[in-house]
Amino acid sequence: MCGSAASVGTSVATVFIENERTRVTEWRFAARGDNTGWHTHEYDYVVVPQFDGFLEIEMEGGERIRSELKTGVPYFRPAGATHDVINGNDFECAFVEIEFLG
Repeated sequence: MCGSAASVGTSVATVFIENERTRVTEWRFAARGDNTGWHTHEYDYVVVPQFDGFLEIEMEGGERIRSELKTGVPYFRPAGATHDVINGNDFECAFVEIEFLG
């Protein structure tokens, strides 16, 4: 999740792979309300949830989307999104983000 970060969140990012073509990062949220911080995606990416539950996505302009996720069911997003991702669960959760750098 690269790009211009306007704020620092409370989730923990662990980069597992980073080379000229791909970056693979686990994002771990210990408790409800933990967040990534505001950021803009510079690259297309895929998210693979490691839990069944919800993330809340706060978009530019204040819109908040509640997104239901299922363990292992990936989704794709194109570059350009600016948002903050927030744990909407009463338990620890994590997802793996795969960015396509080139």
